[in-house]
Amino acid sequence: MAEEVELGLAGSLHPRRTAMRLLTLLKPELADWAMLAMPDARSGGLLLQGGESVGFTATISQTSIAGSRLDRVLRTGNTDATSDIADPSLAGLLPHPALRAEVAALGLTDLLVVGLNARGATLGALLLARRGTFDADDTTFAGHLAARAAIALDSARLYEERTQIATVLSRALRPPSLPEIEHLHLAARYRPAAEHIDIGGDFYDVLGSDRDWLITLGDVSGKGVEAAALTGRTRQSVRMAAYFDRRPAMLLRALNSVLYETRPEQFVTVLCVGLHIAESGSHVDVDLATAGHQAPLVIRSDGHVEQLEVFGTACGMIPDVEYRTITVRLDRGDTMLMFTDGVDEAHGAQGLFGVDRLIGLLPAYAGASPDVVCEAVEQQVVEYVDGRPHDDIALLAVTCPR
Repeated sequence: MAEEVELGLAGSLHPRRTAMRLLTLLKPELADWAMLAMPDARSGGLLLQGGESVGFTATISQTSIAGSRLDRVLRTGNTDATSDIADPSLAGLLPHPALRAEVAALGLTDLLVVGLNARGATLGALLLARRGTFDADDTTFAGHLAARAAIALDSARLYEERTQIATVLSRALRPPSLPEIEHLHLAARYRPAAEHIDIGGDFYDVLGSDRDWLITLGDVSGKGVEAAALTGRTRQSVRMAAYFDRRPAMLLRALNSVLYETRPEQFVTVLCVGLHIAESGSHVDVDLATAGHQAPLVIRSDGHVEQLEVFGTACGMIPDVEYRTITVRLDRGDTMLMFTDGVDEAHGAQGLFGVDRLIGLLPAYAGASPDVVCEAVEQQVVEYVDGRPHDDIALLAVTCPR
């Protein structure tokens, strides 16, 4: 049965589903009734799950069980048992009146409580009740099952926590919303990697006021928390430098110096774009420089697509880099599309998606809103990879409206 429980729990990394699967596997081979008691980090209480129905849940205050027999099991990870359901101390092992009444109504006589110990900590307790006695062999066997179940439950908990951390950090690396700018329309799309548990390094930011704005879009090397930390440092460094000089080449030079001095083994590719809106709103002058990042594409209102030629070394690799700035004008109806390598390096059945394929897609969206352009590109890339793993995809489009 131990192998059956281990195999049965191996297919889920969702804490609630893992718990329900465990309780289902234990009945009726080992017990007629089973329940889990585990501290709940979200509520701060003690979560009770199971009983006659594996879907039952209730949360009680942990202070309500202080000093009780169940509290000792949760603190020590040891085992406790009673062979007298009518024993008044049962309330100290099963601190929920509805569940105590359920045990009595089912005619159960013995209650066994086993600590769930994994990775040097006690995660909770497994409560088992049956009509009949738990002998020494049963208690030993229950301990072996609890140890295997604890590993599965802890893995599911860690997976959920890691996913939540990744989601929170990833959201923090991009602005929650884009600013509304007169005579300029902005849109962005972000799709996390297909294997999205690792925190990606794609980021974008928009700052400025009135008619002068600065856009940065980039990607840091690596994945995980270190990549997230580097992304946060990159964004803050750019924002700080922008208070003194918003020229793209000077910003990249300052960023390169900061990153090279602090973490020379990591690097960042960044596209830095300065936008200067004409007073009449008839056009937007764009100054841009790149540090190892893909150059943006300009979709003219007549459908012609320009691939801008601008190059530069990624930030953080070598000291004292000089960056070159180029200037382009967006007239009414023109759109500039910026993107990370999750687009052109997306891998499908025909190889890489590639910039040429992207250029061939864009003429059909001449004059469209930037949101439509970003949505179309994202959809094409997703269809191209056809379920294969892909890197983070970040898109940001700027349109000078008609």
